[in-house]
Amino acid sequence: MQFGIFTIADITPDPTTSRVPTEHERLELMVEEAVLAEQVGLDVFAIGEHHNPPFVTSSPTTTLAWIGARTERIILSTATTLITTNDPVKIAEDYAMLQHLSGGRVDLVMGRGNTGPVYPWFGQDIRKGIELAIENYALLHRLWHEDVVTWEGEFRTPLQQFTSTPRPLDGVPPFVWHGSIRSPQIAEQAAYYGDGFLHNNIFWPMSHTKQMVHLYRERYEHYGHGTAAQAIVGLGGQAFMRKNSQDAVREFRPYFNAAPVYGGGPSLEDFTRQTPLTVGSPEQVIERYLTMADHVGDYQRQMFLMDHAGLPRKTVMEQIELLGTEVVPVLRRELDARRPADVPDAPTHASLVAAAEAERGAFDPSYRFETGDNWTGLRAEDRREQRR
Repeated sequence: MQFGIFTIADITPDPTTSRVPTEHERLELMVEEAVLAEQVGLDVFAIGEHHNPPFVTSSPTTTLAWIGARTERIILSTATTLITTNDPVKIAEDYAMLQHLSGGRVDLVMGRGNTGPVYPWFGQDIRKGIELAIENYALLHRLWHEDVVTWEGEFRTPLQQFTSTPRPLDGVPPFVWHGSIRSPQIAEQAAYYGDGFLHNNIFWPMSHTKQMVHLYRERYEHYGHGTAAQAIVGLGGQAFMRKNSQDAVREFRPYFNAAPVYGGGPSLEDFTRQTPLTVGSPEQVIERYLTMADHVGDYQRQMFLMDHAGLPRKTVMEQIELLGTEVVPVLRRELDARRPADVPDAPTHASLVAAAEAERGAFDPSYRFETGDNWTGLRAEDRREQRR
């Protein structure tokens, strides 16, 4: 079981002081969070992708590369990679590059995003969001699994015998999770490819999360990747903790009431009943998150949002330390103990390489892929044939 934190790097005023962090301060905090997350034993650090204020996560690969240079073990991931408005060729190149530079510590979550205006900013139509997600990922999958790709689709110019470089590390692409809150088509897409499905259910009731995850599991089995119980599932989560639960509620309430994503909606008490948000003691967080598998089955990754709503740096770092030192060790022990032997561990680069070697034999590092000619769109033998 993998545990981690994710950030959307929002710049939100602290409602208790009215202080607004600068973009530079927010970016520095994001890096500090990742370093501390590794130090306290968390497995994954993920960042979202947004191209509009009040967020500062417009370049996930740049940020994750810098974090990768500051860390040694933690998996570098995304909370969302915008498969709809990014060019899949550039995604293939950027994340393969990051995979090499970090020694394989990379995976990513594909998503459509939740900001409507981003589509026209990048020349796309939000009404085609599902179609874009399906077509763009189909191309990305081929670019990572085939050395030479000839392709034609609806949303970008054709490719003629194109080779994406660098090729994936050890011949194994980064593991892909498909993130969706409400679109069954994306659960279907994840199942079709045998990829992971991450339901970032931080604003949703467990009944909805259960429905989406069970759909993915059923379709995963339908496509022959394994049993439904063996499908690769991740969940989102939120927590705010103090040793005394009353102190946690008292301290977090002004942040909850003022944050744009919460303010004006349900009360803190109603929201914590209806969603995974848990405000209380570490013991209460443990108790709540031990029940998630009862709804969705044994799963592989649990992510937590810890740094939102204008919480100050000191508080954020305290929350990450409590999560890593008091909550996760218990969750890891209890959830691993209950997981049946046939339910797989969370994918890592090492496990994916081992599986690939079992299927194809050991990867030969001296192997040279047969590239397409990215200048002319022709392979070497095609050029020889033309000269004749």
